[in-house]
Amino acid sequence: MNFKKILIVILVFNININAVSSIEPDVFVQSTVNRASQILSENITKNEKINKLKIIAKETVDIKGVGYYSLGSARKNLDKSQKKKYSELFEAYFLKSFSSRLAEYTNPEIEVNGKEVLNKNYTIVNSILVGTSERPEVKIDWRIYTKNQDNPLIRDLIIEGLSLARTQKEEFSSILNSNDKDINALFKTLEEFSKN
Repeated sequence: MNFKKILIVILVFNININAVSSIEPDVFVQSTVNRASQILSENITKNEKINKLKIIAKETVDIKGVGYYSLGSARKNLDKSQKKKYSELFEAYFLKSFSSRLAEYTNPEIEVNGKEVLNKNYTIVNSILVGTSERPEVKIDWRIYTKNQDNPLIRDLIIEGLSLARTQKEEFSSILNSNDKDINALFKTLEEFSKN
C-alpha cells in the first residue's frame, strides 16, 4: 500500500471516529434536562438540589460566553484584572440565579421536538416544558454553541420568544448607564446578589 492510500485510510478512519464522538445538540439538550429533572425529583434538601444543579450548569453552559455577551460593549473598556473579576462575579451570580430558580420546580418534564442548524457554530433546539394542572405549557428554545462538536454548550434560553441573555444584557446596561458606566457599580450588584 503506498503512502497516499495509507493517508486516505487514516483520514477516513478519523472522520468516522469524529462523527461517532460528536454530540448532536438535541441529544445534548435532552440529556441535560433529564439529568436536571432527576435531581429535582430526588428526595433531598433544596440546598443539595442547588449544589447538584450548579455542577450541571458548569458542565453544560458557556458561562464565560454568556457573561461577556451580557456585558456588551462595556467589555472593551475593562483591563485584564477587571475582566477576571467580572468573570468570577458573573459565574457566582449566574450559578446562584440559575440553580435557585430551577430548584423551585419539583419535576419539570421537557420534551425536545426539533432543531434548526443556523451555522456551524450555532443550533437552535426547540422544546416544550410540558404543562400541568398548576402551570401552562411553555415553549423553550435553546441556543447551543457547537463550534466544538464534542463539547456543545448552552449560550441562551429563549422562553416564549424572550431571550434570557438579551434580557440580562439590558439589565446590566441599565445598571451601568445609571452609574456613569462605572463597572464597580455592576460588580457591587453582582456581589450583593450572590451573598444574599
